[in-house]
Amino acid sequence: MGAHLARRYLWDAEVEPDPLHMPSFPADLGMPRRQPRSMVASAAQLAQGRVPLEQRDYCGHHLLRLLRCHRDNFPVPWGCHELRHAWDSCEHQDYVMRMKEFERERRLLQRQKRLRQRHGDTE
Repeated sequence: MGAHLARRYLWDAEVEPDPLHMPSFPADLGMPRRQPRSMVASAAQLAQGRVPLEQRDYCGHHLLRLLRCHRDNFPVPWGCHELRHAWDSCEHQDYVMRMKEFERERRLLQRQKRLRQRHGDTE
């Protein structure tokens, strides 16, 4: 964690993507059949389910089911293991996907810089 900050301040900040302004390249660049990610649960469903703002992500639909199971099985929380596992797995996959997106953005920025240097040298 934080390696992107060290690379940004110590080395070449030009090829280090800003996590707050991603993505800057088209989603289908290099992969023409790639589909953009979409939310399964709507914002209204998440608000109605009282999901905290920091947990309203691509795995919100799993969290809605988990919270409903906790509510229905109260005070016995161990009846919701499968739903908890599904939510945890989704969160992990989301984390891995975000890291892959960050790395893709970084490599595309490096490629863009190399192409600019190459075209600058030939002109």
